[in-house]
Amino acid sequence: MDESAEQGQFLDRSPQYDLIILGASGFTGKYVVREALKFLALSAPSSPLKSIALAGRNPTRLADALRWAAHPGVPPDIALLAVDVGDPASLRRMCAQTRLVLNCVGPFRLYGGPVVAACVDSGCDYLDICGEPEFMEMMEAKYHERAVETGSLVISACGFDSVPAELGLMFHSRQWKEPAVVNQVEAYLSLESERRIVGNFGTYQSAVLGVANVEKLQELRRSRPRRARPMIPGPAPPKGSIIEHQNEIGLWAVKLPSADSVVVRRTLSILTENPHGLPGANEDAENIEKRKFFWSTVKPAHFGVKMGLKSLLGIYRLIIVGMFIGVLGRTAFGRWLLLKFPSVFSLGWFRKKGPTEDEVECASFKMWFIGRGYSSRDVASQSNVKPDMEIITRVTGPEIGYLTTPIILLQCALVLLSNRENLPKGGSYPPGIVFGPTDLQERLEKNGISFDVISKDAVHF
Repeated sequence: MDESAEQGQFLDRSPQYDLIILGASGFTGKYVVREALKFLALSAPSSPLKSIALAGRNPTRLADALRWAAHPGVPPDIALLAVDVGDPASLRRMCAQTRLVLNCVGPFRLYGGPVVAACVDSGCDYLDICGEPEFMEMMEAKYHERAVETGSLVISACGFDSVPAELGLMFHSRQWKEPAVVNQVEAYLSLESERRIVGNFGTYQSAVLGVANVEKLQELRRSRPRRARPMIPGPAPPKGSIIEHQNEIGLWAVKLPSADSVVVRRTLSILTENPHGLPGANEDAENIEKRKFFWSTVKPAHFGVKMGLKSLLGIYRLIIVGMFIGVLGRTAFGRWLLLKFPSVFSLGWFRKKGPTEDEVECASFKMWFIGRGYSSRDVASQSNVKPDMEIITRVTGPEIGYLTTPIILLQCALVLLSNRENLPKGGSYPPGIVFGPTDLQERLEKNGISFDVISKDAVHF
């Protein structure tokens, strides 16, 4: 059978599995498996997740991951599929068997493209935990139109990158009640632990490769049509200092070069072009009204993300790590050093073997959203006027890489499986524009991730 005939056969779909977890034996993948088992219909009869499979290069390692995820219980009878991202035929066979692929194989700029291509060609949906802007924007450029045709939803950043930022901004935005208008929201990420904080090596590796490919990303952006910019009341806020201290939350902060700002801007751009959001594949009238009302309550704002630490010394440490990555990441030898000795060049924040289970269980995060705006549009339109209102909200949850990310990824998957007809037919999108109007926030709140209003105040200068 030739390739075109094979693809045509895949589009006539009757998949065997609700979802397949690709990269299930990896550091993050095994935690995703553990989270998925909680919602498998055997454990939760009302769950839309009736059947899953695990996929990866080594079935023996997949079996080990399944035993670890099921401990102390008995592993359920789940199919283990030998799939290699370097083998397009194995990817096509995988995609033909499932409604949805959860991709945990990173760095995505190295291994993600063939997986997206296979999902789009087969018509199955795709979610991943990527935090790499170059990959996300490249997948949109290459596959969006084809995904619309085949009915494949391709949604990256469905983990800690970047759902807390997306939903957190939307939650914050909805606190600004008419006639008040928001102008700027800055998110401050604080990582906390009773023990030492150790990050995901994949995140570190992606950051190093991001520096190496920054010119490619800039070239890609220059080649693409300019995105629509939302109309935000009031003047653009000043850039501010490199290092700042936020008295309201007790943190020193420095700008964080993360995917969150990129993803949020992409959602706000799509919303500017589609003020009522994206229509569902087969939406009923009730959901159309619900979607339109939701997006009418979301107000765009200038948005940025900063890393917050309790000590100024910690900020200097973070800047030193950033300098190591920024300078050494530009050359092949420098990248070899960074990736060979991650613990040295990250000053202990990252190591190849990742955190221990105790270190994971003891860690948590807080993401503060400090929004400034105006009591009315009339005030915002005045020249040389400073914001006269401030609202602070917060998103909190467990460790970001191995606990919060699997929680978010699985809840995104469950929303998609249970509510597919009300989501866009297909295309490549950020998570916020797809999942914003759904019950994803409520699902996350039931699974340990909180959204809270901290304060609403008038500001006097």
